[in-house]
Amino acid sequence: MGPLEQGRKVPANVPGIHHVTCITGDVQRNVDFYVSVLGLRFIKKTVNFDVPDTYHLYFGDWLGTPGTAMTYFGWPHLPHRPAGSGQVSVVSFAVPPGSLERWWSRLRRLGLEATRSSRFGADVLALHDPDGIAVELVGQASHSSDGRWVPWPAGPVDPTDQVRGFHSVTLCVRDEEPTARFLTTTLGFRETAREGPRTRFETGAGGPGAVADVLVDPAAPAGEEGTGTVHHVAWRATDDAHELAWREALVAAGRSVTPVIDRKYFHSIYFREPGGVLFEIATDQPGFTVDEAPEALGTGLQLPPQYEGRRDRLAFDLPPLSTRPLTSGGKRT
Repeated sequence: MGPLEQGRKVPANVPGIHHVTCITGDVQRNVDFYVSVLGLRFIKKTVNFDVPDTYHLYFGDWLGTPGTAMTYFGWPHLPHRPAGSGQVSVVSFAVPPGSLERWWSRLRRLGLEATRSSRFGADVLALHDPDGIAVELVGQASHSSDGRWVPWPAGPVDPTDQVRGFHSVTLCVRDEEPTARFLTTTLGFRETAREGPRTRFETGAGGPGAVADVLVDPAAPAGEEGTGTVHHVAWRATDDAHELAWREALVAAGRSVTPVIDRKYFHSIYFREPGGVLFEIATDQPGFTVDEAPEALGTGLQLPPQYEGRRDRLAFDLPPLSTRPLTSGGKRT
């Protein structure tokens, strides 16, 4: 029984997605796709704070605004795995509706396979990143009304067509009821639509960037951590007090929740929803400009204080990485 049912005080809704973190087996190929194909800005080169001899890479809008940050652990030592139950199976980005035809042409010109469909009244382009993670471009603009999205003027995609941030994540589960009950009675999401085995839930003001689709697949194999899988989805907390309030509410609802962890660019708590998907709640502050100026984001190796003493060794051990966009001829700009 969740806190809504028990009359407990429930914190304000999480406004939407903060970031999504996945696992790649090839960091250079990963950068080339998200920068040169999808046109996201490379905003941070750092290390995994728990496995510091591996990269943690961040992509987003000009500032890495919460709700735009796609991140990757560079873990080539892991085997490749297909997505399964208890995982995010699709990461969907929002683009302006009028841009989808141009995106279709762009993907074909770059030699990438994509399929077209429609879901919940919006047009969708579906493709896979180089590790096999399912990504989508959904023709619904995101973050335009609150002015948080900041375009990348020098990016390889015209600002008119650029990705506006996340649209939604798809949670693959074998049984809808436990996940749906948790989302609605504990996290305060609301069910807004159904199409076949897919149910849409929205948080905050709703709309692009605040959507979780629950896809029921009783035959899906149990998801395992590996390259080509989504590690977790993070939801936004507006500040530290908001996050702490959610931690108290989740513990009271019987979830196992980590203490608050300082991730330098945000503060985080982690827990699993009943279907097995790893959730994080991350604060909007302090953001990615805490150690680099906006115009310099992603230009240097940034480390948390506990690893500064290992900088020279880490810089030597980590593979070289170019973050400059590729031209249509495959050369660096």
